[in-house]
Amino acid sequence: MAVLEKKIDFALVFGVKNANPNGDPLSGNMPRVTIEGVGELSDVCLKRKIRDRLQEAGEKIFVQSDDNRDDDYKTLKERAEKVLTTEVMKDSKKLAEKACKTWIDVRAFGQVFAFKADGEKKGAGVSVGIRGPVTIQSAFSHDPVNITSIQITKSVSGDGDGTKKASDTMGMKHRIDFGYYVTYGSINPQLATKTGFSYDDAQKIKQALLHIFDNDASSARPEGSMEVIQLYWWEHSSKSGQYSSAKVHGSLQIGLKKDIKKAQSADDYTILIKPLDGLKPEVLTY
Repeated sequence: MAVLEKKIDFALVFGVKNANPNGDPLSGNMPRVTIEGVGELSDVCLKRKIRDRLQEAGEKIFVQSDDNRDDDYKTLKERAEKVLTTEVMKDSKKLAEKACKTWIDVRAFGQVFAFKADGEKKGAGVSVGIRGPVTIQSAFSHDPVNITSIQITKSVSGDGDGTKKASDTMGMKHRIDFGYYVTYGSINPQLATKTGFSYDDAQKIKQALLHIFDNDASSARPEGSMEVIQLYWWEHSSKSGQYSSAKVHGSLQIGLKKDIKKAQSADDYTILIKPLDGLKPEVLTY
């Protein structure tokens, strides 16, 4: 496969309705928000979903989630040692080359292989860093979001002899009523050359973004509560690109429709693309 030779920028616009898209463990798992009340999904959350979609498509993934693991390796260290072999792990260059060739998420996002030596094996530790060409920003809502919290009770015994119901055991669930989010990203050809990231790999990332919420439903994110609105994909004509990523991302202009004071759905927004000479995005809708 040919290594990617042209810079790519992208933007993903999506809606959230009556869901908790990314809980904050430091705030009782409430949806992440900025100080200004703007909704946020971390880049780590987005990359986890991309990895899961790639894995479902049959790609080999190094950083697998525990509930979506397709092999018997319980830790990253175990997966690295078993797949790369001890001999390869001793050579940082060979390690990087084989890791990138084996796992699409490593050659896309990069990876730090930092493992301590086992037991008495002095000098057998590993510390290798790989920079990947694909970067993605945290997603933020266009407007501040409203968070609704409800109290829930436990109506069945969780332990004991079963004679007492635990209906007085209280809990909380939190959701965003509605949010219109956007995230931006880029693919760097210079780093693609180093990891072997190809144009075909870029197309796989595109499809993973377009289907990022497929098979991702949970109690916090019911089916249909997370919706991809549009994916914008700019392919430049050179490695450096005709424009900076900041200018390309800034060409996407989102606003409320006239006379709409508070958005209730994606239909309340308009999306305009500021023309850039010689660079037009591919617009994909799922």
